[in-house]
Order: sequence, then structure tokens, then C-alpha cells
Amino acid sequence: MADHKPLFRDLDGDDADPEATIVDSLCMNCQKDGQTRLLLTKIPFYKEVVIMSFTCEHCGYQNNEIQSSSVIPEKGVKITLTVASKEDLNRQLVKSDHTSTQIPELSFEVPSQSQKGEITTVEGLLNRAISGLEQDQPARREQHLEVAKQIDAFIRSLQELKELDKPFTLILEDISGNSFIENLSAPKSDPQCTYEYFRRSPEQDRELGIFSHEEVTGEKSILHPIKEGEFTLEDIESEVLRFATNCSNCGAPCETNMKMTNIPHFKEVVIMATSCDACGIRTNEVKSGAGVEPQGVHIEVEVRRKEDLTRDVLKSDTCDLEIPQLELTVGPHALGGRFTTIEGLITAMKDQLNDPATSHIFGDSKQDKTKQQFEQFLSKLDDILENKVVATVVLDDPCGNSYIQSMKDGDETDDQLKITHYERTFEQNEELGLNDMHTENYTNS
Repeated sequence: MADHKPLFRDLDGDDADPEATIVDSLCMNCQKDGQTRLLLTKIPFYKEVVIMSFTCEHCGYQNNEIQSSSVIPEKGVKITLTVASKEDLNRQLVKSDHTSTQIPELSFEVPSQSQKGEITTVEGLLNRAISGLEQDQPARREQHLEVAKQIDAFIRSLQELKELDKPFTLILEDISGNSFIENLSAPKSDPQCTYEYFRRSPEQDRELGIFSHEEVTGEKSILHPIKEGEFTLEDIESEVLRFATNCSNCGAPCETNMKMTNIPHFKEVVIMATSCDACGIRTNEVKSGAGVEPQGVHIEVEVRRKEDLTRDVLKSDTCDLEIPQLELTVGPHALGGRFTTIEGLITAMKDQLNDPATSHIFGDSKQDKTKQQFEQFLSKLDDILENKVVATVVLDDPCGNSYIQSMKDGDETDDQLKITHYERTFEQNEELGLNDMHTENYTNS
């Protein structure tokens, strides 16, 4: 087998073969040929990037640039943080090129694409805004004195925010979904920070360079339905489909296997498994094969004994997960869709939280107090896995596509399992993209 290497590798000064690509390109300063070096790599705690470095040997002109190369999430994100302490000012913050920054108390906004993306802190964000406003003040004082005085007053207001005489609100709204603010209470929920995910409009998709098949080709995408009797259910469930894709970890080309199967007493699901020869990562994901249910579902199960850990669980990619005893809430994007057991679900959470390559828990500081709290939290997950404590696992899925196995047969009641169906709100339908179409077209008959 060929020696595969990851397409995007971690930054490493000792890498003997960084695989930088060198191309001849035009110098914008002297119009002669220079050289551009391209390096595909990963920034720890952030994402995949392309680093570009241009040098012209004729005039000495140099230019460096960085561009994102990670997959654009399906939804944008709006992050609202209440800044009330010095610790909040030191929170690590990631903002992309497409992030707008707002401070409602000052009616202050930095529009998207007016600044390059950066990794900084809340205080660093304020300092950059102050520096930007101060940049042309000497010229304004000579030409437009009144305007300069107003800007000086606004700069003082920004500086006063850092004194924290009273709390203020910071809002990051990013249509690319690639922004982030550090959670000081991790892995528990952050009481001062909320994340709201939203579907992009067609105009916002085009702003990100995302176009539909019809917009690119001018032709409508036509789905060819399977004729009745053309394939039996056994034919579909026995076939394994394979298609080419790129590894979610390193970006190298790999292959995904997809198969439809039936979960007893529930429904058909599609299981997708990917294995990457370059970095060795193996992932699996589960999608519902039967569309969106007419109602959402709220499931609670008490984990008391070893047998409870063996219950089958289907967590869809629209399902929130909660363990109230640990004050732990996991959003639908963290674990994705998966078919496993209670034990497998808790173990997956523990592994993901404990992986520094995929978590933003510590930032760069790794303070001893934070590490101790985190280790204590992981030990509590171990206590659940060892049945030393009783815990409640809660699944809340507005699509109704999640499931936990009952340990009773037939019509017998499982006292440890509670299942409640509910009507979705307008906002939940909006998030699922159901408000612009008839919901019954996406449900089971």
C-alpha cells in the first residue's frame, strides 16, 4: 500500500518534509515573476488553513496571507457573551472573515469582511477596535475637529468597557459558522454565553461562494425516483454503497461506506463509515432513512445498573444530549448522529472532551484550576460508567429521529424510560427548514 500522508498536517517546526508547493506568480510591485509558496496545515484549536508566502527576488517585495480551507458548516452561528469580569476579558476568541462584531450598549458594530479573521481574546478585540479608530485621528484633528472629538469620546467609551464598571454584551454573528468564544465553565454549560445556529439565506450562501446546481449549470436538478418494485427492501438493505470523500480530520482523499439497516421497534437508518489511510482516523455517522417525524421527541432514561449501559441508543444529528447531574449539555453538532449504546455514548463524550486536538476547553493557558475541574468532571463520567452513581441521560430531538431501547418486552412499562412527544415551535421548524414547505412532505406516511 502506498505511504499516504495527511493533506493538512499539524504545525511542526521539526517536520523534515512540510510539502510546500512553489509556483511562479506575478509580482504586483514590479510586474516581474516572483515565487509563491503554499503550505496546507492545521492551526491547533482552530481549523485547516492555507499559508501563502510571496517573495520577489527582483524588487524584494514580500507578502504573506492565510486563508481558511476547512469545510463550511451547514449553519451560521450567533454568539452572545455577557462580559462581567477580568476572566471574561481573557476568554479566547476565534472570528472568521465573515464575522460581524456588535456591542449593543455602545451601538457599536464592526461589519463582516471589514477585518481579516483572527485568534485573539475579548480584550484583544476591544484593543483592535480602539487602534483602528485612533489610526487617522491626527489627520482628523486638523481637518475635521468636531468629528475627531466625537471619535475621541467613543474611544474613551471603549476603554471604559475594559474597566468593567458594569457588564456589557459582545455579539459575534458569523454566517460561515466558524467563530467561537472560550467556555470558562467547560465542560459544563456556559451561563454567560449562548450559541444560536441559523440557516443562511441564498444571498449569504453566495457571499461564501456556495451555489446551487441550478445556479452553476443553469439546469434544474431532477431527482429520478425509484420505480415501484424495481428494488426490494432486502436489496437496498443488503447493498453497501461506496463513494469518494475527504477525511474530516486531515483532508486526505478516502472512501466512505454507506448502508441502510433497520433498528428493531424503530425505523430504517443509514449508517456511514469512513476510514482514512493517511491519518488512521475512523468515523461513523447515522442518518434517519425515513425523514422528519410529525412531532419532536424528549427521552429520559435512568442509568442505575450495568444492564442500563447496554441499552441501544440512536442519537440523530439534530438531537441535544443532557446529563442533569453533571450540568452537562451537548449540542447536536458535537457528537453528530450515531447508533451505539449508553456506554458507547458516554465514552464518546469522554474521548471527545479529552482530545486536545478537537476541543477548545483550555485555550492556550491550561491553568491548573481549570485542569483540575476538568479531570474531576471526567472522573464523574467514569463513575457513571462504573455504576457508582445514578445518572439520567436526556435526549431531546425536534426531528423525532432519536431512540433509546426499552428493557421490557411488549406492552410492559419500563419505569426507567420516559418518552414524550411534543409539537415543534415555529423557531424549531425554521431551524429545520420546514417553514417554507409542507411538513407532511417530509414525514412518514
